Amino acid sequence: MIWRVRRVVTGHDAEGKSAFLMDGHAPNVKEIASVPGLALTDLWETNGAPARNEGEADNADRPVRLEPPRNGTILRIVEFPPDGQWRGRADARAAFDAIGAAHAPDKHSTDPMMHKTATVDYIIVLKGEIHAVMDKGETLLKAGDVLVQRGTNHSWSVRGSEPCVIAAVLVAAAPLGAKRQPRRPAKRRARRAARPTRDRARRR
Repeated sequence: MIWRVRRVVTGHDAEGKSAFLMDGHAPNVKEIASVPGLALTDLWETNGAPARNEGEADNADRPVRLEPPRNGTILRIVEFPPDGQWRGRADARAAFDAIGAAHAPDKHSTDPMMHKTATVDYIIVLKGEIHAVMDKGETLLKAGDVLVQRGTNHSWSVRGSEPCVIAAVLVAAAPLGAKRQPRRPAKRRARRAARPTRDRARRR
C-alpha cells in the first residue's frame, strides 16, 4: 500500500488575502511498474529562479520525472520497498526510463540503482531505515536523519522488511566539472548598471 501524502498549498484570493488553495492527498503519484513498491509523489515544482508565487495552478500537475527543470526545484516523497521484494528480479533500468532519466544510471556498476543527477538533494527520512550507498562507503539513515546529496553517484538499499519513506527537495545544479561563468568585477557591474541612467540624461 503506497503511503499517501496530505498536501496543503497556500496562495491568495481575489482580494489579495492569504488563503488555502489546495488540501487533500497529493494526486501526482507515480508507481514504478518495473520495481514493485517504488513510488514517487511530486508535491510541487518551481521552474526558474527566482520562483514565482502568482496564480492558482497546481505546479505538480505534470509528468513525474527524476530531475527538476533548469534552475528549478522539485519537492517529492519517495517510498522505497525492501530490497527483498525486487533486487535480482526487477528491471531497475526500465524504472529510470519511466521517469525520463535513461541518462542517469551508472552503466558500469553492478548495482542497478546506482545513478547520478545534476542536482543538490536535501533528503529527510520520514519513516523506516535506508542505506545511502556511494562508490566508496555507505551509511544507514533512520527516521529524522538528513542527507545532503551533492551530485554524487549513489544508490539506495532497504535491508529490513518494511518500506522506507523519504522527503526530498531536488535543486537543479550545474553538472560536475562544468566551468563557472566568470563574475565581472564589482566596479564594472556598477558602471554597466549606471549606464542606462546616464544615457537617458544625455537624451534629455
